[in-house]
Amino acid sequence: MRHRELFSNLVALPPIFLRLDGRTFHRVAETWHLERPFDARFADAMARVCARLISDSGLSPDAAYTFSDEINLYFSHLPFNGRVEKLDSVCASFAASALSIEMESTEPISFDARIIHVIPEMAPEYLIQRQGEAWRNHLNAYCQYALMKDGMSRKEAASFLKGRPSREMHELAFKRGINLALTPAWQRRGILVQKRTYMVRGFNPKLGKMAESVRSEVVTGRDLPVFASPEGRALLASLLRSP
Repeated sequence: MRHRELFSNLVALPPIFLRLDGRTFHRVAETWHLERPFDARFADAMARVCARLISDSGLSPDAAYTFSDEINLYFSHLPFNGRVEKLDSVCASFAASALSIEMESTEPISFDARIIHVIPEMAPEYLIQRQGEAWRNHLNAYCQYALMKDGMSRKEAASFLKGRPSREMHELAFKRGINLALTPAWQRRGILVQKRTYMVRGFNPKLGKMAESVRSEVVTGRDLPVFASPEGRALLASLLRSP
């Protein structure tokens, strides 16, 4: 029956982004009693899931960018020889189990997964675009929260905000005492988790002398620049290595 495994040999070529999105997380948020419009505990848990994906999953993505219930993984080299079904299923299942552990959840959760092919020159633009989506999510979350406090239902608030320009949403929030430019940076710009390597010098007992060796650590950034700015583009250029 192996000839019926129609997509098992479909492969991706690096570099790629693999995007994970939480499935029906608005219901999960209610079950977990998350704070509105943003819950720091949940954001920290998502950042730790990113760190686990980088250091503990055996998948070894170069970096992860997360906001809301979304995780974007960047791979300059691919596990499973690039097999798409394996990449999608393992990343999604690992993220779901890791988030369940981090949130001590008794409810089943799931992520969907998709692969985005990029060339090295396009990779920064992808993250610039996703950070733009993080900003729009931030606007919508605060405005929806404000309208619901005014008495609207979630559905009514979403319908009211649909298609409204950013300027109007800023004004809506400001009239209710919310300055969206002063909210925490991680809410506006997302969280970046990456592996960094560095050199250490110490005594090597095998060589019987002092020597340098490479060490690595996973670091989390919650105060990111705007990726489209010169500072942000410099950060992305150092982050997104070519295969």
